[in-house]
Amino acid sequence: MPESDTGGVRSVQRAVDLLALFDPDHPSRSVRELVDATSLPKSTVVRLVHTLEQCGLLWSRGNGHLVPGTGLLRWAELAGRTWRLPEEALRRLADLSEASGGETVSVFVRQRDTRVCVARHEGTRSLRHVVHVGTELPLWSGAASHVLLSCSDRVDVAAVAAGASDDDWAELLWERTRRAAADGIAVSHGEREPGVSGVAAPVLAGPSGRLTAALALGGPTTRFTDEAVADFAPALLETARALTTLDCIGGSA
Repeated sequence: MPESDTGGVRSVQRAVDLLALFDPDHPSRSVRELVDATSLPKSTVVRLVHTLEQCGLLWSRGNGHLVPGTGLLRWAELAGRTWRLPEEALRRLADLSEASGGETVSVFVRQRDTRVCVARHEGTRSLRHVVHVGTELPLWSGAASHVLLSCSDRVDVAAVAAGASDDDWAELLWERTRRAAADGIAVSHGEREPGVSGVAAPVLAGPSGRLTAALALGGPTTRFTDEAVADFAPALLETARALTTLDCIGGSA
């Protein structure tokens, strides 16, 4: 890649990284906070902020703080329309939750080394697993991750596993993704958080058969016994097949 192209890609990545620093806990940021969070030179941050303001992606409140810009409103509305599942799919998630005895149902897609929740139906149990739409979770852990990596090669899985603190995790993750590929379903207990379990199945992209998402049930490990998972599995697999037929993940062509 030519040097100028490399610099351009680096600038785009830095701009995206700046925008990613704004979240529900940090709806506004000062330039100083952006500098501290990125460890970039202040001159670089100021230049990036100016460009993002010009594009409407950041907005200066005039009190030294920046907030997401008005240019993001159109994209947010479009993303909401694109990723919201149709009523038939949402009904299927609700039916799955009911069939599982009230566990939370989530749909995850892969984004680089994370999995992102793009849809969910919150369970009815008092003690339940909560993952909000838009939440990013590490791809190296959890049943949904095993499914999302089930078509990946060993090099890809090892790169993802590097995010875990366990030096032996690459081999363990590879074994679990191979098992998910062979069984068409994955189960995990306490991988990301002690006491939390999950069971997941693949959702494919209609006629192409490309792996596009993982449909998962999540909840306390005490309720995800071998017997309970065996009871969950038929409804989970049926729902995953229904979502494949609907071919609705990421909108329609």
